[in-house]
Order: sequence, then C-alpha cells, then structure tokens
Amino acid sequence: MLDVIGITKKYRKVLAVDNISFEVKDGQVGVLIGPNGSGKSTTIKSIAGLLKYSGQIKIDNLDNKSIDAKRIFGYIPEIPSMFPLLTVREHIVYISKAYGLKIDDEKIDDLLKRFELFDKQDKLGDELSKGMMQKVSICCALITEPKVIMLDEPMVGLDPKAIKELKLIIKELKEKNCTILISTHMLEMVEDIWDTMILMKEGKIVGQFYKDMIGDKDLEDLFFDLTGEDNE
Repeated sequence: MLDVIGITKKYRKVLAVDNISFEVKDGQVGVLIGPNGSGKSTTIKSIAGLLKYSGQIKIDNLDNKSIDAKRIFGYIPEIPSMFPLLTVREHIVYISKAYGLKIDDEKIDDLLKRFELFDKQDKLGDELSKGMMQKVSICCALITEPKVIMLDEPMVGLDPKAIKELKLIIKELKEKNCTILISTHMLEMVEDIWDTMILMKEGKIVGQFYKDMIGDKDLEDLFFDLTGEDNE
C-alpha cells in the first residue's frame, strides 16, 4: 500500500504541492494525472525520497525514506540514467547486488528477452538509445520484485511491442498484490489497466476516483471535465 498524508512542498515562495493526501491499495493500479505545473513531478520525487517535504509518505506502512521501505520499493524515473561503462546486463546485476539479492541469471535472462534486450546485453550504457535505456530502467526496477512500484511516464520512448509487454507486466504485478502508481500524460495507454485515478491541479488533489465510480466515461473525458482543459 502507498499512503500519501498531508504532503506540502515549497520551492522558496512557490507552493508546488499543497497539503495533498491519497492512497493506492495493494493490488491496485493508481494513475496520477494532471496538467503541466499541477505538482505531479514534485509528488513523484517526494514519494521516491528525492525531495524534502512536510507530511508523511508510507510504503507498506513504513516511512518512505527508511531502508526497509526502500527494499520493497521500485521506481522507474521519467528520464533514465545509465552508467556509461556498465553493460545492459551489468546494470541489472548491480541493482540486484545493491538490494542484497542473490544473482538470478534465469530471471535476468527472462527480463532481457521480454524487452528484446537479450542480444544487446553486452552494450554499454553510453551506447544505448533513449528507448533502450528506458527498457533497462524497467528491468532494473522489476528484478527486485517490489511490493510497491512507481512509474513516471514509463511508456515514453518505448516501441509498441515494449508498451504491450509493460502493460502485461503491470497486470501480472497487480495479480501478485503489488501496489502500482503510474504518472502519465498518455491516458490512452493506461485506459485498460487503471483502478484508481488521482487528479492534480495547481498543487492540489482535485479528486480521487475509482473505475467503478465513473460508469462508461473514459479516463480522458474525465480528465477534461474535471480540469476544465480544452480537449479540442
């Protein structure tokens, strides 16, 4: 479970996030959406423990900055960053060792094959395209088998096959009772996998909605209705 409780974040005099609260339960896919400047990126970085803030963030009832919470938390950032002199495979091995996990070559092979990286596993980090770096970042997050995982614009730069594979993996994680939070502008990409939607605007939570609350209305229409944005 991911629980955000009364989070406020200021950048000097600018109030980026204003006392927001929401939760995503075990086995749910939460989607964090909002217009540019709504506070999504600040919220994501706060959950990941990259910013100082006031309030509380709990990962499976653990403080998000604690070592125990980090052991069960996976994060796929919007902009992947690779070690230039590590190979694709070595990135995944490195993360496994950082988490104190036994190196499982079979599991690594499976991830590499699912994202069409097996024949590219010896490429160095500085030889990778943006899409390939995104795939490696996803594999690194998945190798730890997190109980809570957060994905920031995970489908940007991915080819259609990789998007299909990622959506399938998200559904598999959901079946394993994993808590999943996705921040995205690509609403059509999450239309068939989301359970709860958290809508932000101007640093506040406009509302949290569940799929069974909105009837036949799709996610994009709900977004435009609630934000007043022009969908033309």
